[in-house]
Amino acid sequence: MQGSNTDNVSNWSRPKTTSEGHVKIGELTCNNTATTHQPHSPLHRNKERLKDTENSSSESVDSSEEITDTEDNEEEDLGVLDDQRSIILHLLSQLKLGMDLTRVVLPTFILEKRSLLEMYANFMAHPDVFLAITSGATAEERMIRFVEYYLTAFHEGRKGAVAKKPYNPILGESFQCSWDVPQDKVRPLRTTRSYRLRFVAEQVSHHPPVSGFYCECKDRQICVNTHVWTKSKFMGMSIGVSMVGEGVLHLLEHDEEYVFTLPSAYARSILTVPWVELGGKVSICCAKSGYSSTVTFHTKPFYGGKVHRVTAEVKHNPTGTIVCKAQGEWNGTLEFTYSSGETKVIDTSKLPVIKKKIRPLEKQGQYESRRLWQRVTAALKAGDIDAASEHKHQLEEKQRREGKQRTASSTTWKPKYFIKEGDGWVYHNPLWKTK
Repeated sequence: MQGSNTDNVSNWSRPKTTSEGHVKIGELTCNNTATTHQPHSPLHRNKERLKDTENSSSESVDSSEEITDTEDNEEEDLGVLDDQRSIILHLLSQLKLGMDLTRVVLPTFILEKRSLLEMYANFMAHPDVFLAITSGATAEERMIRFVEYYLTAFHEGRKGAVAKKPYNPILGESFQCSWDVPQDKVRPLRTTRSYRLRFVAEQVSHHPPVSGFYCECKDRQICVNTHVWTKSKFMGMSIGVSMVGEGVLHLLEHDEEYVFTLPSAYARSILTVPWVELGGKVSICCAKSGYSSTVTFHTKPFYGGKVHRVTAEVKHNPTGTIVCKAQGEWNGTLEFTYSSGETKVIDTSKLPVIKKKIRPLEKQGQYESRRLWQRVTAALKAGDIDAASEHKHQLEEKQRREGKQRTASSTTWKPKYFIKEGDGWVYHNPLWKTK
């Protein structure tokens, strides 16, 4: 059975100076626990943790060990089967409208065969579009490029027609990968060299479920720091997921920071063929340049109307001038119209996807997502729901035991890659500290 932990959806975020949701350090851990058996003693676990740190630190990852990822994350299911529908109906009968689903147990058959931490990485499936932001000649162009990236970032992370739920990361779990982006895809240079974009994510808290993730390209002096906490609620035949936090993109070459929020997500038609739509109004703002953008994800009307619609506009705040407007579908075709009268069309389904690179399982630390969840994933691929449930249950029970042991010994969990600052989490060695 799967604890919901609010069905997290990706969110870039930086530390906040004001309280937002009382994000706290989690109380459960996967390390440093004491038992009567020597192989699981605190000393042994500390050694394991140290080994994981040596193997998993983003600074020490040997890029030559990474290979191109071959997982496609496609879901072939046509919908909810009859026996599964009865399980969902029983679950729904115990829920009330507006009920918080953070600790509600969900059935294993809705799992997506990847961790939430890995899902975050898939929002970087167009790293060339991401890196091209900092190549904009003016502040206006850079804001427009950021909006173009933002609007095209969601479709690859939500692959497949059927809505499924990624694994809830356990405390201390991490996921790392990188992309090699040909330089001529970022700017028109005749070269065979590539930019290296590195990504690291970690589950930094269990209650509430908070993930931190960070991505950087040193050559382009661009990085983004993140923490995300999502809240979900029951809405009858839908589940709504709202994001807590904000994101910050750093363009160090221009000394610019872009602060932005994320849309809500909705799992619709949960008794038939579940599907995901995004909804809500989000903002993007660069205080230094005075440019901002408002992006609206439109939910489908009850009768008629199109699905996955999105509109956006970019404004120069000091003058109130609208310099760009966009409309279309976030998982389809987007049309941009500029103040010059020119237009541009982007078909997200035709954008080239650059595969991430990741180390083989045998070279990963034991708390890295692919290795940690490998037995659950294998069972799901084989269609053995009972085995998947049992393997997942073992991971969750291990986390509960270690949490109780930490509470008994008054030990505080300390993340490996992120540091708590205020109500946010900051990567321990961000690019802006190494300029």
